[in-house]
Amino acid sequence: MIALSTLTLTARDTTLALHPDLGGSIGALSHKGRDYMRPTPEDPRDVLETASFPLVPFCNRIRNGSFSIGTQKVNMAPNLGDHPHTLHGQGWRARWTVAEQSPSRAVLTYRHQPDEWPWAYEARQVFELRPAGLRVWLSVKNLSTTAMPAGLGFHPYFNRTSQTRLKAPVDGVWIADMDCLPTEWYAGVWRKDWTKGDFVSDTGLIDHCHTGFAGRADIYEDSTPVLTLRASPDCHWLHIYVPPGQDFFCAEPVNHMPDPFHHANSGLRCLKPGEVALIWMDISLHG
Repeated sequence: MIALSTLTLTARDTTLALHPDLGGSIGALSHKGRDYMRPTPEDPRDVLETASFPLVPFCNRIRNGSFSIGTQKVNMAPNLGDHPHTLHGQGWRARWTVAEQSPSRAVLTYRHQPDEWPWAYEARQVFELRPAGLRVWLSVKNLSTTAMPAGLGFHPYFNRTSQTRLKAPVDGVWIADMDCLPTEWYAGVWRKDWTKGDFVSDTGLIDHCHTGFAGRADIYEDSTPVLTLRASPDCHWLHIYVPPGQDFFCAEPVNHMPDPFHHANSGLRCLKPGEVALIWMDISLHG
């Protein structure tokens, strides 16, 4: 097998590894030798092994990969093993092109030609590394002659110990079924009180989308700050994924809820031909 390419950015004591060939993903983010995201294995073969990847042109699941928009019906095949619900769009399963590169900045692009997703678009990621942090912009441009539904998000993985805590202002949560699809909205605190900084642990799977995200999440080791994640104002949803027994978790800023075509007020946009949607994620490192 051909080894995957790695693009490395540096800013003083901070290093960022990127894998353009593997979903335009982040391989590692380290500062003074410490990994601030889940490190990727030395020879990754699946984007789900990486530290973060882009969600474009939609986030999370679409029930059975099927939806209608106007008179148009769309049917997409599963893209995660035998799981029946199509996830995260096309960008995370694609090779991206390095469009620009400097010591601390890189631009990756991905151009999609119509297939099961019947619209053409170009996705773009801009990575800007600084001495103790990272900002990533993610955009999508509709290259089709008709309006295209579009959503964007980030899927970062963070390290987790028994003392890891997450603080994130949210106002409710979409409770999910066994297939991790949203069924009903619950106002306020459910299972974990993220608003006060709860421990990132539980006896069962946590895989839920939280509403009213105020654009900031803080990660601590007990009372010691580790990092601060900020997201652009239209990322009103924070999807939190905590698999039991694992040493990582995800806190994903996204601009719409899961299964958006089957819920009102989901946050999903429609882009006119030539229109661009843009979000950003900023990670500030402590220590």
